[in-house]
Amino acid sequence: MMKNLQKTTIPLPGIMLFLACTVCFCNFALGQSPKQDYTSKVPKFRFPTNLEDQEAELKSNPLMLRFHQSRKELSSDPYRPIYHYVNPEGNLNDPNGLCFWNGNWHMFYQAYPPEDTRQHWGHAISKDLIHWRDLPYAIYPDPEYQCFSGSTFVEDNRVIAMYHGTRVGNMVAVSNDPLLLNWEKVTNGPVIPSKSETGFPLPYRVFDPCIWKQDSVYYSLSGGTLPGPGGKSFRANFLFRSLDLAKWEYLHEFTEGERLTLPGDDGACPYFWPIGDRYILAFFSHMSGGQYMLGDYDKIRDKFIVTSNGKFNFGAATPAGVHAPSATPDGKGGVVVIFNMNPAKPTKGWDQIMTLPRLLTLISKDEIGIQPAGNIESLRYQHQHISNLDLPANKEIVLNNIKGNAMEIVAEIDPKDAPMLEINVLRSSKKEEFTRIAFYKERGFRGIAANPRYSIISLETSYSSVLPDVMSRAPESAPVTIKPGEKLSLRIFIDKSVVEVFVNGRQCVAARVYPGLKNSTGVSIRAQGQAAKLLSLDAYQMKSIY
Repeated sequence: MMKNLQKTTIPLPGIMLFLACTVCFCNFALGQSPKQDYTSKVPKFRFPTNLEDQEAELKSNPLMLRFHQSRKELSSDPYRPIYHYVNPEGNLNDPNGLCFWNGNWHMFYQAYPPEDTRQHWGHAISKDLIHWRDLPYAIYPDPEYQCFSGSTFVEDNRVIAMYHGTRVGNMVAVSNDPLLLNWEKVTNGPVIPSKSETGFPLPYRVFDPCIWKQDSVYYSLSGGTLPGPGGKSFRANFLFRSLDLAKWEYLHEFTEGERLTLPGDDGACPYFWPIGDRYILAFFSHMSGGQYMLGDYDKIRDKFIVTSNGKFNFGAATPAGVHAPSATPDGKGGVVVIFNMNPAKPTKGWDQIMTLPRLLTLISKDEIGIQPAGNIESLRYQHQHISNLDLPANKEIVLNNIKGNAMEIVAEIDPKDAPMLEINVLRSSKKEEFTRIAFYKERGFRGIAANPRYSIISLETSYSSVLPDVMSRAPESAPVTIKPGEKLSLRIFIDKSVVEVFVNGRQCVAARVYPGLKNSTGVSIRAQGQAAKLLSLDAYQMKSIY
């Protein structure tokens, strides 16, 4: 029979086309989409594995030269901060994978390179959490479409990054070179796929993972929600475990006894770390902003028993607000956390910035302390001091010699019986523009017999700018505990388009601002209702970290 068939020759291009079509048809028949090539268009480099050679290659690396030129071109923008980290080129989103490795703090972030604006992991390092140095992009998309948020875990001989790869699932990559320049993806595919292989719905969501290790077992949380009554969703974080980083077993929803977040919240960007003798879960809700929960880790049942919660921003994340966290232990029982901040005005070639790093510590069972982290004092120069200034009731006092739009103010005030104190910064001479920091003494209800009232710190930016393209924002108003007889202590950081206010080491409020007048650099202070006293005020101009 075979000898009666005619011999047919198919040209090689035709064979290739036939095979490609056959593969596509088979994939279609099996309900699968053909694998797409998501290779990044951004130049990617393989670096040596010793520090000396890495540093030598970085000096002439095309990306590093490009970053340097971009920073130079953008430095003239009047709203670009000089001592808060801003990425060297393009837009910016969530910080990711903050960690300490080989003598450096490493901060990764969602970057948007100009030749391929899908999210890559950008990378910067610092010796002191303040002076940041750019490094080339760290993790590139493919097989994932975009490299979304995630965290890192530092082992003795390597750093593990776990992050969400859009369209495929949660990914794991590892690096062990001195500057974490070279990354290898485990399995070269998602270790926790976002779609069920059976076709049935998954009992969990897959995005924004964090990772840690207990004994010889790796654990991971994935961000998400659970359905609730009335069609509403509730914040959830789903727990997985693995022995080898490649194969992961789903356990259950991680938190127990948590009724503290709102319907509609989600648990994006989770970071779970010990703090003091307890644990903290920092996360981001796309509805309510950055938050945290305190509790105890039941390692037998693999459950987080939540006892209290708090917030990192006190209004919507956008415009002008604090956004998502990235957090890591400081090695001394505390946790260092940094956030990105959203814009409220169009700026050419860049948009978001990072907050100053914050050190979180455990003050009491259900209360954390919040202070600036890192060597921020190294940036100070041109010191000015005021002491023992009486603040008569209802009179605004302009501090004529205290001016600047890149400065730190350290103030200690005795409120006495004044129900409200305010400091205005970035104030124009005729007060057309000003940013108001107000302290309301004992104006919040706590409901605890031993300490029935707390105070409120409010950051008001409604009058910060006269420009027509600046989006307004409601005041950031946060609770803060001031003990009986305790003085009000403020650390105020002003940096071109951002103001951050730390209060008595227990609270922080922050917002983006965009003064439109060149003389909006003044500072004033006022006691409302009754007199108070400014015990001391130290003002410092601040150097650029670049």
